[in-house]
Amino acid sequence: MKSLVKWFLVLGVLGTGGALAYSPIYTWWKTRTAPQFRTAPVVRGDIVSVINATGTVNPVLSVRVGSFVSGPVARLHVDFNSRVKKDGLLVEIEPDIYEAIQARDEASLELAKAEVGRVQALLEQAKNDEKRAERLRAKNPDYLSDSEMDKLHFNRVSLEAQLRVAKAQVLQAEASLRNSKKNLNYTKIKSPVDGVVIDRKIDEGQTLVAQFQVPDLFVVAPDLEKEIHVYASVDEADVGLIREAQRRNEPVYFTVDAYPDDLFEGRIHQIRMNSTVKENVVTYNVVVSTSNPDLKLLPGMTAKLSFQVAKRPGVLKVPNAALRFYPKPPMVRDEDKKLLEATEEETTESASGDKSADARSAVQRILDRKTSNRRHVWVLEGERLRAIEVVVGLSDHKHTEVVSGDVEEGMELVTSVK
Repeated sequence: MKSLVKWFLVLGVLGTGGALAYSPIYTWWKTRTAPQFRTAPVVRGDIVSVINATGTVNPVLSVRVGSFVSGPVARLHVDFNSRVKKDGLLVEIEPDIYEAIQARDEASLELAKAEVGRVQALLEQAKNDEKRAERLRAKNPDYLSDSEMDKLHFNRVSLEAQLRVAKAQVLQAEASLRNSKKNLNYTKIKSPVDGVVIDRKIDEGQTLVAQFQVPDLFVVAPDLEKEIHVYASVDEADVGLIREAQRRNEPVYFTVDAYPDDLFEGRIHQIRMNSTVKENVVTYNVVVSTSNPDLKLLPGMTAKLSFQVAKRPGVLKVPNAALRFYPKPPMVRDEDKKLLEATEEETTESASGDKSADARSAVQRILDRKTSNRRHVWVLEGERLRAIEVVVGLSDHKHTEVVSGDVEEGMELVTSVK
């Protein structure tokens, strides 16, 4: 009996101790296992929305200088990076053959002129013979027969025709001489513009053959320091924003690998309508114009561009991580769990291969897009998370503009779970 009483006493003491220890242990365990959240504040500042692209630096104009005549290169007067003036001498082709052709054509012209003089003399003689015969026949018709008169008449007519042929040969010889003079002048190749030689494709002693096509000898870029272009490929989905940025004359900032610490600024010069399709991706060429006073930008450089499409100064900004945060239902207040259920249903339908979204009408797609800027952010309220609906606007790589919503500057928003 005493042993039984002792056991009851022991059990009573243990039960009382357990009851007394349960509350702090439960509180400690609950605190220990409660989720810990990372937060970021709502801030106020500027939002700049950009579209990034990659492009290539090119001169505004590349003038290809070729050769119209063939022959060995006698002398080069310029090299790579040489500055040239309009009509400045670039290269000379061996002129001996073309000088000989010009001398031959000059001799042919003199020969044709001499032939004109000879035929003119014979024609004058024929005219005088015909006039004398007419005077004799006027005195007495029996002095000359009809056949003799015909010979004199048609001899004059023939010589008149020969004179016209001789004069035409003079014109032909003059044209040949002009052609040979031009060809001789073409042996001295001159620059058609002021600029810089950015490419040279010949060397002294090289033989040019220009019978079938005009070979390129030099590429001259005019006004490289005044203006240069950057050709960027922009996705078709961004062309509308780029066009609006061009209308507002928004700046374009870019860098090149050669000068990673220098920031260059330009403006949208042109959006070209011809598209490029590669692996089912449609892109358009956008030409950015910028000055190049120090000639740092060289043709062929790769540029990384950021098109500024919009800017909002002094707005409330929430971290992008807060907009991406998706809590688990146990973390959320009961009244906000329906938001998670609706989002989960949309995600499940999308993952199950439901193509209803693809079957939406054009009007429905536009309406859905207009409402897609309504989002939720989460704040810690006691032990649970509370949802706050916000309407968002512009976004950059780190923050998004808050157009409306019950958020204030300095408010801590949940971005993730530790």
